[in-house]
Amino acid sequence: MSEQPSAYIIGHITVKSPQKWADYRRRVPATLAPWGADVVFRGRLASVLAGEHAHTDTVVIRFPNLQAVNDWHSSPSYQALIPLRNEATAVALLSYEA
Repeated sequence: MSEQPSAYIIGHITVKSPQKWADYRRRVPATLAPWGADVVFRGRLASVLAGEHAHTDTVVIRFPNLQAVNDWHSSPSYQALIPLRNEATAVALLSYEA
């Protein structure tokens, strides 16, 4: 039996409300824990070296597999945070298998 590949969420973010963004960021880790996920990287854009990119911040979150990503995203605990996320940011949230 082969092991499932890891999966990642990459969020490209433009902050609209720093206070709401801080509140959202404070609450997200509790939603990740049940799915075995961890934040790999969170940072602000330093420069665009090629092409175009509209967002200022990026987050990368590692999950054990794609099913965990989907379960986390549809979980009641994360779904409850989406209105706050939408007030705080403009975001493109993408999932990848690796």
